[in-house]
Parts: sequence; C-alpha cells; structure tokens
Amino acid sequence: MKKTVVTVVGKDSVGIIAKVCTYLANNTINILDISQTIVNGFFNMMMIVDVADCSKEFGTIVDELEQIGEEMGCVIKAQREDIFDKMHRI
Repeated sequence: MKKTVVTVVGKDSVGIIAKVCTYLANNTINILDISQTIVNGFFNMMMIVDVADCSKEFGTIVDELEQIGEEMGCVIKAQREDIFDKMHRI
C-alpha cells in the first residue's frame, strides 16, 4: 500500500468531488478515507488514497491533480503520507 494525502481547497461549486473521484477511479487509485466540509462558501476536502495500483509516476499524478484543480478554481495537492507526516510533526 502506498498511501497519499490529497487535499482540495477552494470556493464551493458543483462537481468538485465528482471530478476528483473520477480522476482517481480512472487511474486505479483507491480512496481509503475521505473528509469534506463547506464553511462559509469554501470547500475543503482531505482524502487518504492508495496509489499502489496506479501505473503513472507519482509526479504525474501530482501534476494532473493540480491541473484539475486549476480548471475548477481550486487548489489540489497530493503528498506521500510519510512526507506529509514528517512535515506536520510538532
């Protein structure tokens, strides 16, 4: 299992979850956990996904998710879980 943290932040609009999840499904990326909230018109989602079965390089996944985010007016970031944990250690 290769866990990755995916975050999506931006103004709420129709289809954000659908577009991100469609990309993940089309690339054999399994969603392990998901949390989303909308606060005062701003959408925030955090996902833990497994990229082990994806045939694409990790950098390609990151770039393509960022591109999807730009098209929707959101910021989408993907980080390997181990790096995410180290960056957010207190």
